[in-house]
Amino acid sequence: MTDSLLSGPEPDPAGDAGHTGAPPRVGFFTDTSVCIGCKACEVACKEWNALPEDGLTLTGMSYDNTAGLGASTWRHVAFIEQSAPHPPVPAPEGRTVLPLAGDADQSAGGELRWLMSSDVCKHCTHAACLDVCPTGSLFRTEFGTVVVQEDICNGCGYCVPACPYGVIEQRPFDGRAFKCTLCYDRLGAGQEPACAKACPTESIQFGPLDELRERAALRVDQLHAAGVDQARLYGHDPADGVGGDGAFFLLLDEPEVYGLPPDPQVTTRDLPLMWKHAGAAALSLAGGFALSFALPAVLRGRGRR
Repeated sequence: MTDSLLSGPEPDPAGDAGHTGAPPRVGFFTDTSVCIGCKACEVACKEWNALPEDGLTLTGMSYDNTAGLGASTWRHVAFIEQSAPHPPVPAPEGRTVLPLAGDADQSAGGELRWLMSSDVCKHCTHAACLDVCPTGSLFRTEFGTVVVQEDICNGCGYCVPACPYGVIEQRPFDGRAFKCTLCYDRLGAGQEPACAKACPTESIQFGPLDELRERAALRVDQLHAAGVDQARLYGHDPADGVGGDGAFFLLLDEPEVYGLPPDPQVTTRDLPLMWKHAGAAALSLAGGFALSFALPAVLRGRGRR
């Protein structure tokens, strides 16, 4: 990764990865304002990808039994209870949405609402996990997504701390890393990812990334017009610290409320400068060694005169 990659016009991840004639980049737009917390996406993801169960006990904090993304949970629905008055959230154009827990209390002047959000790997434009993988297990697909090849992963774990979102995890019984593939096998067959297919409210929307960004901007405008001033997009901006995400979100509160970093940065952004400084230090050290051997010889030569 170079400094120029982190500035200027948005790069083409598929093209940068060497895919010629690649199709338009695709991704997810998750509209959390219409998520009902049904967990259909979690179940569909596990069924399609044959993921093992990783927790059937509620956390005790909410109706959540998986707690977060991990090696065996590639979609995670967060349940966040808020005790503050908020305006009702309108449905997108031409659609109706089932009332969420607490909506009835809001209409009666109550002070409770649930924020629900289906989290997933962000498939970053500047993916640090790709930068640090020593085996090529992680690769950029022709669709602009990031996939782990489990048969090539050697379990080094470098990708785990490299991810600014804490998405990638190693399975404890074999050490290999796993995460969402954006259903790469389904994309190759012309199908949409299993989670988007299963979502009953179209909270998870799949398609060309440029179209999704336009659709998301219109949805934010609709919510602002309805008085939902805290609605905002997260991960949509190509100028952010990861070059924009392939999976971005419409949130109804600050990112931290959803457990998301407020200003994610690609963790390998300083590698070019670090290598430059290391090279300069190595040259200086080599020069010092050469001088330490050359100087005594020069002094001996002068002494003989």
